[in-house]
Amino acid sequence: MLNDPIRLGSLTLRNRVVFPAHLTNFAEDGLPTAQHAAYYAARAAGGAGLVITEEHGVDPHDRPYEKLIHASDAALPGYRAITAAVHAHGAAVLAQLTHNGGQSSGMYSRRPVHAPSPVPDPLFREVPVELDAVGIARIVDGYAATAARCVAGGFDGVELQGAHSSLIRQFLSPATNRRADAHGRDRDRFLLDVVAAVRAAIGPDRVLGVRLCGDEGIEHGIGIDDAVATARRLRDTGTVDYLNTAIGVATSTLYLVEASLRFPPGYALSVPAAIRAAVDLPVVGVGRFTTPADAERALTQGHCDLVGVVRGQIAEPAFASAPVRACVGCNQECVGRVGRNRWLGCAVNPRAGRESVALPAPGVGRRVLVVGAGPGGLRAAATAAARGHRVELYERDDTTGGAVRLAAAAPGRAEFGRVVHDLLAECRAAGVEIRTGVDVDAALVERVAPDVVVLATGARARRPGWAVDGVVDVRDVLSGRLDAVTSPGDRVLVYDELGFHQAPAAAEWLAARGCTVEIMTPGMVVAQDLGTTLDMELFHRRAHAAGITLTTDRMVTGAVGGASAGPEVTVLHHTVGTVERRRYDLVVTVVPPTPDDALWAALRGGPRPVHRVGDCLAPRRVHAAVAEGDRVAVGL
Repeated sequence: MLNDPIRLGSLTLRNRVVFPAHLTNFAEDGLPTAQHAAYYAARAAGGAGLVITEEHGVDPHDRPYEKLIHASDAALPGYRAITAAVHAHGAAVLAQLTHNGGQSSGMYSRRPVHAPSPVPDPLFREVPVELDAVGIARIVDGYAATAARCVAGGFDGVELQGAHSSLIRQFLSPATNRRADAHGRDRDRFLLDVVAAVRAAIGPDRVLGVRLCGDEGIEHGIGIDDAVATARRLRDTGTVDYLNTAIGVATSTLYLVEASLRFPPGYALSVPAAIRAAVDLPVVGVGRFTTPADAERALTQGHCDLVGVVRGQIAEPAFASAPVRACVGCNQECVGRVGRNRWLGCAVNPRAGRESVALPAPGVGRRVLVVGAGPGGLRAAATAAARGHRVELYERDDTTGGAVRLAAAAPGRAEFGRVVHDLLAECRAAGVEIRTGVDVDAALVERVAPDVVVLATGARARRPGWAVDGVVDVRDVLSGRLDAVTSPGDRVLVYDELGFHQAPAAAEWLAARGCTVEIMTPGMVVAQDLGTTLDMELFHRRAHAAGITLTTDRMVTGAVGGASAGPEVTVLHHTVGTVERRRYDLVVTVVPPTPDDALWAALRGGPRPVHRVGDCLAPRRVHAAVAEGDRVAVGL
């Protein structure tokens, strides 16, 4: 069923796989770029039936972020490049149109933002100007003009963003539309006016879709009954060709919009199922589909007519045809990188966002020795072998995976292990010879006599200078080495200087064993980097439920004891300068590790090139190891 064609208005799509709109940050000076064209073309070449580009602004006064595409006449060449590139691979392509309304900022425009009512967004905290009749009419005209410009640029039609951070959703929602006029008494009116204007602008032969939010997840927000009622009114216009769906709001409940691996595939399917039961228009369902089987199941069970797959196709452009790797829902490079105002990437696909950069032709085949079978080493081996090199991969442990193996052992994070599973499959398909349980030293390298060596030997735990007996590293927890050490009722401090998943994972594991757990950090927020991957809200809820204490702005500066009474640590409250001493039965340190670079020191300056990737170069996160492994292999 996934590969069955489907009709949307005047279009017949070759299958049911949609690449929905999402921010890429590829725009330059408000214009689409060659990077856009190559990115969308790669997903079309991979088999997607429909590509919907990221949002195009309909009002020059609305500039919520720096790299928004502005639909001016100057954008037409870029539009034509995108549409030609997608059409060349047999897919249809639509442009999404939006106005961000009150979920915006005056930082770039130097103007106040406008919304249905003067209700500040909880993220931007700017009080909007309430739109008057003239302002509403101007924006409706902007939608129409932008839609006409998009079809002039070769798009098969447009989608109106009525979810996430959009003015349309703000008019639809009781939480943000508190007007007493006609647009308040009938919250659908603005959307219906936009639909009528856009249809008139693009004509009857172009596709017009609307994306609706089925549950904002906020107090007094849109619920599924509201969305179904709006869907019926859109159907009754006779001018809308399909409905797309969404869940959450792009600020307050963003963790629902781009859900992490804590959410199961299809978690949002109740929304399209309800709308599909109410209207006879084709409905797109979304909800973290990581494999074609997930998407197929959503269709066969009748939840939707098409499936929207964003991160699954970022990770694997061939999701619809011949998938090799799966998205693991880590959100590190797609959500997290875009949130830092950089162009989109992917932790498991080092080519994501770089499709416009041509790879050099493979050089003469060489014999390559890769040392270390973590993500960096596996990626280097798979890429090098695929490019014609003869690759041997040695790993000192009995199993592959490196730090990813420990990360996947954490509560609720088993899916992260797909990173290694998929890389191993690539290595085997490319003919990499893998040997585990081999501790490589300089003498072994001389015996093997490769043409080039790639070191991916990872990092080793660093013991703080203040550590005493009873102070252990987080790896001891995640590896299970502390199973026989901890007991219910133990008072455990997890001291965190990394601010990512490690400390929460250890704390939850210890709390589940009945320990009384406190996470302490020098930062202002415990596990602050989980905010960039949208894991923060759910972790804090789990921590509260488990009774985990979260302590901020504290730095451990020393420790004594550590025998039967457990270590006593000296804690500096650095924001106010006070010092106190606290005793625990166990202290778990989550501190920056040290590169395991002894082999590098032994081999550098020798008779063959030696490259380092990942943590043995500088300890970082999985995306850095994968990107470096690929980059080094491409350069061989």
